[in-house]
Amino acid sequence: MNLDTWRHPEAMSDAGTRARQFDDLPGDVGGLAKVLHGLLIHERMPDFYGVRLSSRQREEPHARGAREILGRIAAHDARPLAEARPPGERFAGCCRHYTLMHVAMLRNRGIAARARCGFGAYFVKNMFIDHWVTEYFDDAQRRWILVDSQIDAKQREQFGIDFDTLDVPREKFLVAGDAWQLCRSGKADPKAFGVLDMSGLWFIASNVIRDLAALNNREMLPWDVWGCMTLVDADIDLAFIDRLAHFTREPDAHADELRAAYDDPRIAVPATVFNAVLNRPEPVST
Repeated sequence: MNLDTWRHPEAMSDAGTRARQFDDLPGDVGGLAKVLHGLLIHERMPDFYGVRLSSRQREEPHARGAREILGRIAAHDARPLAEARPPGERFAGCCRHYTLMHVAMLRNRGIAARARCGFGAYFVKNMFIDHWVTEYFDDAQRRWILVDSQIDAKQREQFGIDFDTLDVPREKFLVAGDAWQLCRSGKADPKAFGVLDMSGLWFIASNVIRDLAALNNREMLPWDVWGCMTLVDADIDLAFIDRLAHFTREPDAHADELRAAYDDPRIAVPATVFNAVLNRPEPVST
């Protein structure tokens, strides 16, 4: 297992010269997550904080790279990142933005970290909701640990979360490959995996692709569509997704295969992707 692969910012997680803003932040996993609680607000949860999103904030969830996110934060409020902004003044994003920024900060500290795309079991009863979390390597314990850097005190109360979000149990968050394997083996219903009114095997297959891309440092928006993603179960190449899911379930054991798989044009993130929320093609920039 080559942890150096995950210790350095790259592509989406590379903040460039803006990484200097990380210098005065805490050095621990939980401390960095707390900083994010004061910088970001989930685009679908402003009511939790008694605010309404501004027109500026409604555009922000479509920012992709750490450099762009930090630029938008600084353009609105140039104070140090450690100074929490009022909820109505924060950058509006989704779980993926919390995760990407957490990974960027951890890698800036030389901590092995990566973004994982999958499904959380702690938002809606009997459902696994489309979600992203951080996975970092704890050198003392010699294991990878899942962290939900999005969950603050308000969300913990709202969702009734009773576990440590700095060490999320693997049954509470399923990486996309695990969700795929459960459904393919008949142990879970694909309709229980998704978000809003979208669910099914096609949704899980798309998240397998997104997770594999993230493991190749392309942490795309949850609504970015490219390659062999489809809205129709019958159009899925089942054997192909089986293979990708196998690699992503144990990425350290299949590092070479993950890199080789990403060379496939059905998987590799192209220069332009389709933003399914804005219903338009967009260039990919970091």
